[in-house]
Amino acid sequence: MTAPRRWRFAMVCSSNMNRSMEAHAVLGRAALDVESYGTGSQVKLPGPSMHEPNVYDFGTPYGGIYDDLRRKDPDLYKRNGLLPMLKRNISVKLAPQRWQDNAGDGVFDMILTFEERVFDLVVEDMNNREQRLLKSVLIINMDVKDNHEEAAIGAKLALDLCHKLEAVAGDWEEIIDDLIAAFEKQHKRKLTYYISFY
Repeated sequence: MTAPRRWRFAMVCSSNMNRSMEAHAVLGRAALDVESYGTGSQVKLPGPSMHEPNVYDFGTPYGGIYDDLRRKDPDLYKRNGLLPMLKRNISVKLAPQRWQDNAGDGVFDMILTFEERVFDLVVEDMNNREQRLLKSVLIINMDVKDNHEEAAIGAKLALDLCHKLEAVAGDWEEIIDDLIAAFEKQHKRKLTYYISFY
């Protein structure tokens, strides 16, 4: 009997800070092959007011962002969960990465996004890439609110979905409708999916 095929997963949210990083951490602890990204033009984190966000370039190390926020207002950023979130991120990888700049990172089997706008940007980016390999990639969206509690729930659901996909024997394209429908029924979450190609 052959072992199940290993999938390569990408977790994608807007800033590669909360939802995608929580999922990256959870899938990584489960020994899955996972990377994470954001689709925004810059990394945006809450600031002292809605009109004063903290903005960083993709590639700015999580440790540098942590030090910057701790210097600005350690009580505020500890209370709102940003400092603990950044500590988690530091333990997962060096810095937030932008999806649109990731072509050199290789091929993924499944890309999971956590909001519809991000899903649309990933689909658009994949459709704009030159399709040389004709290897299919499954792009799934599961809406998850951008807060720490929902990110934790979303990461557990992402892990379950990834395990279900890796357990598929044969072509996933033939059973994906049934797999998605069963997942939606079990978890009471609506998923959207699209198949693109590398």
